[in-house]
Amino acid sequence: VQLQASGGGLVQAGGSLRLSCATSGFNSNEHSIGWFRQAPKKEREGVSCISRSGGRTEYADSVKGRFTLSRDNAKKTAYLQINNLRPEDTAIYYCAAVRTIVTAPCAVTAGKYNYWGQGTQVTVSS
Repeated sequence: VQLQASGGGLVQAGGSLRLSCATSGFNSNEHSIGWFRQAPKKEREGVSCISRSGGRTEYADSVKGRFTLSRDNAKKTAYLQINNLRPEDTAIYYCAAVRTIVTAPCAVTAGKYNYWGQGTQVTVSS
C-alpha cells in the first residue's frame, strides 16, 4: 500500500500549488481520500476529503474557497489545488485513505484513516 504525496514547494503568499496523491498497492477507488497538514509545533489538522466516487467533498473552514480537492480514479490519483496561499498554510501536507461504502460521505477526521502517505512540504513566504 502506497500513497505518494507530491507537488509541495516554496511559494509567495497569494500563489498557487497543486498537490498530488498517487496511490498504488490497493484499490483506492473504494476509498475516500483525505488531506491533512501539520505545521511545526502544532497539532495535525484536517484540510479536506473526497468520497470514493469524487461526488462529495468536505473542507476545513480555514481553507474553504481556496482549496479544491478532486480525484481521477482512472489514474488512482487525488489532486489538491491550493490557491491564494497564505503564510499560515505552511505545513507538511499528508494524504490518507480509508475504505468506505459506495454511498458514504468522507470525513476530515484523521482517526478514520488507516493508510497514510509520507507528506510533502508546503512553505509560503510573506
